[in-house]
Amino acid sequence: MQKILIDGAWVDPLSESTREILNPTNLKPLGTVADCGAADLDRAVAAARAAQRDWWKVPAVEKAKLLREIGARIRVREQELATLMTLETGKPLIEAVDCIDWVAACFEYYGEVARSSYGNSIPPVAPHQVNFTIKEPFGVVAAIAPFNFPLLLMAWKVAPAIAAGNTVVCKPPHQNPLSNLMMAEVYDLLPRGVVNVVTGGAETGAALVDHPGVDMIAFTGSTAVGRKVAAAAGAALKKVNLELGSVDPFIVCRDADLDVAVPGVAWARLLNAGQVCTSAKRIYVDRSIAAEFVERLHMHMGELSVGNPINPENDMGPLITREAARRVEDQVARSIRDGAQLVFGGFRFRPEGLAGHFFQPTILANVRHGSVPTREEIFGPVVSITPFDDTDEAIRFANDSEYGLGACIYTNDLKVAMQAMEFIKAGTFWINDPLTDNEAGPFGGMRHSGIGRELGAEGLDAFREPKHVHMDYVMERKSWWFPYRDRKRPGGGGHA
Repeated sequence: MQKILIDGAWVDPLSESTREILNPTNLKPLGTVADCGAADLDRAVAAARAAQRDWWKVPAVEKAKLLREIGARIRVREQELATLMTLETGKPLIEAVDCIDWVAACFEYYGEVARSSYGNSIPPVAPHQVNFTIKEPFGVVAAIAPFNFPLLLMAWKVAPAIAAGNTVVCKPPHQNPLSNLMMAEVYDLLPRGVVNVVTGGAETGAALVDHPGVDMIAFTGSTAVGRKVAAAAGAALKKVNLELGSVDPFIVCRDADLDVAVPGVAWARLLNAGQVCTSAKRIYVDRSIAAEFVERLHMHMGELSVGNPINPENDMGPLITREAARRVEDQVARSIRDGAQLVFGGFRFRPEGLAGHFFQPTILANVRHGSVPTREEIFGPVVSITPFDDTDEAIRFANDSEYGLGACIYTNDLKVAMQAMEFIKAGTFWINDPLTDNEAGPFGGMRHSGIGRELGAEGLDAFREPKHVHMDYVMERKSWWFPYRDRKRPGGGGHA
């Protein structure tokens, strides 16, 4: 049984309920964790609350040093963290190594941003007054991360939250919490209670959201669950930062270089076996190049190797669970019934010697806009191609969605790129370089894809609230106070 982190110590969970963590590649057990209940959550939240005020008052220069050291420690343990994450997520090892680098960079970035962050000076409304703002932490943050990027999306919450002066109770994803528990070992340089880690499934997460000692919830996951989190938080007037699902569009214009666009689209869709919120799930290709694009994509995807993700020769691993693979299979079948042409793949399979949840990379061509692949988030390796007749139609198709997390375009026409950027509702818009992240740029969704932002200065502000300070350095009686009968007539110089 894995221990949990509470108040700076690794302790045995009080809950007797457990869950076994399986390797999705071969279904072999990797470890056992607790489904933490109320008693464990009470301990974790109490530790966070007790630590928060003192942590808030730690000077920013000292916080910055600690955050940079966390980043350095993560880099030292890059290989073992990446290996464990590959084993429990099915993410290819090369992608896992990249993730660890991004995790470390996030802590290092917020070490610098928090130290240099400042409020505003405001012009006063009368003589001998000074007005300014300061930014204060919310208190205790519940950080809940998903299975597809368990360390990266946890770091995007923990780093800015503690940089802002909050303390945190983390709940890693129930499918793969082990690498988060390993990463939490580097938090031992922080004061006790600043970061706490509990394990468990949906019930644990819901109890943490509802806990009266939690002031804010930072959640990444599906839109359906995000709605429940928002509703529960709203009932208690808790703050939320939600990064949710999407069906992101990718426009490929007729002037695109297909030697770039074909592998670029394939990578943007098939990264992590298609289990990425910002992956390009709706590919809109100019009709004049659509046939050639599909042919080239077929050839390119046929060269990809699917198998054990720990093997560096493989490009893709399994989906996270049997249910996830069945869901993708059902969505592909419904897409075909809806008129899509199956060009390649489309089925579950098992590579030789493996028992995991693998799905063949899939191409659906001639997908009708408005059909299943353009409306539902297919969380698997399915490339959906929809032809368009002109860029106005492509932009209209791309913007016709209830979601708005990200959007991409390949074009050398600056006017088209900027028109698409301006019209399409998306939290991130990539031009000729899909899915590249930048710690200094805000990340988050519009519409049903979320509330708030992670990363950038905006990501720091998501974990704190402004306070306006009004000071008059001359103590004097004001003319607009009671009794009103002594006030001057309107126009005579009173306050109101």
